[in-house]
Order: sequence, then C-alpha cells, then structure tokens
Amino acid sequence: MKNSEKQLRDSGIRPTAMRILVHQFMQDQSSAVSLTAVEDNFERSDRTTLYRTLKTFEDKCLVHQIDDGTGIPKYALCKHDAVEGKHGDLHLHFHCTQCNQTTCLTEHRIPTISLPDGFVPEDINMLVKGICDNCNL
Repeated sequence: MKNSEKQLRDSGIRPTAMRILVHQFMQDQSSAVSLTAVEDNFERSDRTTLYRTLKTFEDKCLVHQIDDGTGIPKYALCKHDAVEGKHGDLHLHFHCTQCNQTTCLTEHRIPTISLPDGFVPEDINMLVKGICDNCNL
C-alpha cells in the first residue's frame, strides 16, 4: 500500500483509498484492462468513480489509454517518468486476436517521426495484431 501511495503522491494525485486500490489492481495486471474489467474487480464501487480514477491517472501520466481496435479503451500503467505532463513511453502494443488481451511491448519503442512543418502530434498509437505467446502453444 505504501508503494502505491507514494507513486500517487509523486504523480500529484491525492491518495484516496479507492485510488490506492485501483493503482494496486493496475500493478497486478499483466495486460491492459478495460473499465469493465476494473469495475468487475470492484463490484461495490460506482462505475463513474472508477472512470474518474482512471481519467485522473491518465491526466497525470500514471496510466495510458490504448486503442487496440476493439472499440473499447484499455488502460495500462506507465513505466516512465512523465515529462511536462506528457506520456514519454511511446512503445508498441500487441493485441491477441484469440484471447483479446492487449499487452504493452515497452522494450519496442516507437521511432521519432518527422512531420511536415505546421503539423503537431498529440498522440501516437502503434498496434500489432496477431497471436500472443500464450495462445501460440
């Protein structure tokens, strides 16, 4: 609990009981999770509270949202230090077409992309779809 509380404080987030519990839940996940998955883990919690918690984490660069093509946003903890309120961990994501899990491939960085003058990137999402190592047995 102390680790989650410290990480929340370091990110500029007031560590309420619910925020600590959601952070701990996110730490225990091996793949990205949807709001519904978080909600299923906290049956007695309000969906709006959980959504606001994830949104706060995202705004403070503690989690990042992943668009894996399913139409359902997924969330995963960031493994970086935020730089000026922006996510600094641009990496690949892998979506398994068999088990529907989306995994951060943090060791595979997205290269710097040179855009024409006047273009300002706000988000980069690079997704690979296929069969994960667990399903490919």
